[in-house]
Amino acid sequence: MTFLAIAGAPLQCSFGAAPSVLNVIPIKRVVAGTPVATVTDNLPFVNVPPFGVCSCPANPVVAAATAAAFGVLTPMPCVPVCGAPWMPGALRTMIGNTPALDVSSKLMCQWGGIIQVVSASQATITVA
Repeated sequence: MTFLAIAGAPLQCSFGAAPSVLNVIPIKRVVAGTPVATVTDNLPFVNVPPFGVCSCPANPVVAAATAAAFGVLTPMPCVPVCGAPWMPGALRTMIGNTPALDVSSKLMCQWGGIIQVVSASQATITVA
């Protein structure tokens, strides 16, 4: 059992310089008055805001800035690109036919970062 991620849960990217927060649009997915997340809450800027600056060398903007700085790693503004859903999600807890998002799930950024929920922002609703 792990905790259900809700709106406002803190997020961190392995290549981001700053934390962010999970945004959940409350479309028929509210538990105890709080919007709850599913694995499909992966849209950049809508659900997953930027993480300050990105330092991933695979990010083409970072690579270009680093090349312009003669090989000195030069972080650039974060623009998350998340095409796939959070994995694995709570496989036995569904919210409208979609697996719930739990704190053990990870989201891959196209540029190489691993985004994770730092904490659920609540400690009462568990999922399996």
